[in-house]
Amino acid sequence: MITRYSRPVAAAIWSQETKYKIWFEIEAHAATKMAELGVIPKESADAIWAKGKDATFDADRIDEIERTTKHDVIAFLTHVAEIVGEEARFLHQGMTSSDVLDTCFAVQLARSSDLLIEGVDRVLAALETRAKEHKYTPTVGRSHGIHAEPVTFGLKLAGYHAEFQRAKRRLITAKEEIATCAISGAVGTFANVDPAVEQYVADQMGLTVEPVSTQVIPRDRHAAFFAALGVVASSVERLAVEIRHLQRTEVLEAEEFFDKGQKGSSAMPHKRNPILTENLTGLARLVRSAVTPAMENVALWHERDISHSSVERGIGPDATIHLDFALHRLANVVERLNVYPENMQKNIDRLGGLVHSQRVMLALTQAGVSREDAYAAVQENAMKVWRGEGAFLDFLKADGRVTLPADQLEALFDLGYHTKNVDVVFKRVFGDA
Repeated sequence: MITRYSRPVAAAIWSQETKYKIWFEIEAHAATKMAELGVIPKESADAIWAKGKDATFDADRIDEIERTTKHDVIAFLTHVAEIVGEEARFLHQGMTSSDVLDTCFAVQLARSSDLLIEGVDRVLAALETRAKEHKYTPTVGRSHGIHAEPVTFGLKLAGYHAEFQRAKRRLITAKEEIATCAISGAVGTFANVDPAVEQYVADQMGLTVEPVSTQVIPRDRHAAFFAALGVVASSVERLAVEIRHLQRTEVLEAEEFFDKGQKGSSAMPHKRNPILTENLTGLARLVRSAVTPAMENVALWHERDISHSSVERGIGPDATIHLDFALHRLANVVERLNVYPENMQKNIDRLGGLVHSQRVMLALTQAGVSREDAYAAVQENAMKVWRGEGAFLDFLKADGRVTLPADQLEALFDLGYHTKNVDVVFKRVFGDA
């Protein structure tokens, strides 16, 4: 995890302090239920809570113990015993390390999911505001990076809004799938821990019970979770790349905000670079790098091995913290995006009406000309414009194959024709016009 790209609230979920607090809560809740079942004395369970609830667990001390034990959960339990005293012997009754580790990991991923969903909500709000602001702002649509036909800038942003609606649903589903609890003991048989303990801990920690934990929670859940994060990161990148293209000097239809005192280049004082969206492109790559290892973690040996453990210690905080940061950075970019409608109009006009070529071709076919002949006539005149020889409409009027009256030809160059169904799309996306 890179602190430069971390929000404190997201990083805190993965701190040692938070992890050990969650570990204690899992153990203490299990003890409470075991006491209710008569497995351990109630006064011991009460003492565990009383002495450990507000305790500060010393990460350095735990590390010191682990250097001898070579086992992190045992080191933690040893440290808890130093705080709680003799009642600590009733902790971890019938449980195995994965019960604590996997359940804690589920809690951390679920809490991270909540932050990610909040981030997507902020992106959605920004996109909706800017889309409605530019609902009818004409701009050119591009395919293969080349001028195609007119759209509106609002329609562009509405498309991204629809995509981030899907992103939100994916994150909600990912959270539901990952938020499971396992307190089933060695190889998942419940031989030494009552299933009621698992249900109680799950309820207390805001999780659901894992139907079959083979000593670990099955890693297909985690693979699906990180895959969802990878898709969301790709959506972040798609919008970031669009903004980067629109900011190019030759285009300059939209631009990242440039604050007073900001510098674009150490060498060239005139530069205004798309540094935020370039950064978002890089962060998306970083988040997606977690997907393949998460997939490879699915195939563990028999009931359990720990080949997944070292992977998850890295990708858990890295992917969630960086995606959280990216979502809020993206929202900020959209909220403060400089939009230049006059440049959008200049770019539409740059090819002298070629963006209306399909309308002309279709009108010719409706007037009785074969599609092949209509295409050939329109294309030949369009190529003259590409070569800089003149205006498209003038060439069409002078071409005997183009049998449409001049006033009808001129009407085909109406920009408003391409925006007549904007309301339909906006209603689909936003639920209103």
